[in-house]
Amino acid sequence: MTSALDPRTKNVAEPRTTHLFDMIVDLDPRLDIGPGPLGRRMFFGSAGGTFAGPRLRGDVLAVGGDWGLFRPDGTLALDVRLPLRTHDGDLLHMTYGGRWVTPPEARAEMADPERRHLVDPARYYFRTNPLFETGSERYAWLNDVVCVATGYLVEGGIAYRVSQLL
Repeated sequence: MTSALDPRTKNVAEPRTTHLFDMIVDLDPRLDIGPGPLGRRMFFGSAGGTFAGPRLRGDVLAVGGDWGLFRPDGTLALDVRLPLRTHDGDLLHMTYGGRWVTPPEARAEMADPERRHLVDPARYYFRTNPLFETGSERYAWLNDVVCVATGYLVEGGIAYRVSQLL
């Protein structure tokens, strides 16, 4: 049985994106907070890093991180807060949630800290939704954008390709 499309819907354009920046976040050793009622909580602290794109670039500060939750089904639910400093000295507050889904057949490889960054990112689903907050006049435009990002592992940390939704 099919239902009729609600007449209030409109044919709007599909979302488009533009590259905002690429970011590498170096990570401190994770802190295993342990199993709780929602899953196993881990903290992945930022040890620094860099970001660069056509309109902004700078450093990831060595504070903040991810208060990740490994759900019973193996998916990592992300809860990230990172301060960024632009090349010209302005501070940005970046937050994002997201999902990192590793299929069961890739989990053993991903558990090896010496080799997990070698696993092809096409073998897992790692997506986030970055938002920004800043008092900087120069970068105030970031307060009003929504982004999407694809994440992947690199040696010593994590990386993202961040795109602005237009």
